[in-house]
Amino acid sequence: MLAILGLIIGVVAGLVLEPTVPPGLQPYLPIAVVAALDALFGAARAYLDGVFDDRVFVVSFSFNVVIAALIVFLGDQLGVGTQLSTAVVVVLGIRIFSNAASIRRQIFRA
Repeated sequence: MLAILGLIIGVVAGLVLEPTVPPGLQPYLPIAVVAALDALFGAARAYLDGVFDDRVFVVSFSFNVVIAALIVFLGDQLGVGTQLSTAVVVVLGIRIFSNAASIRRQIFRA
């Protein structure tokens, strides 16, 4: 429940404050969002499996975002940023849809 409250507060704060992302960080924001969504779907799946641990969630959330941003940064430094960004989105997208399918099966028994 605390996580949902924090998410709601964060969304409201973002809408009210309208933060701007510095131009140098803009290429990393979509990747960070996808990595965060992967962690959220993983947490939802773990909760439904009855194995959710808040420490694991926080570490997974933080690590996913940092590692995804570092991969894209490395790709930019090597001159293949677009390809590595696509690879990160594909891998995390597969994980998100896998977790969503597991959540769907548990909720709807289908």
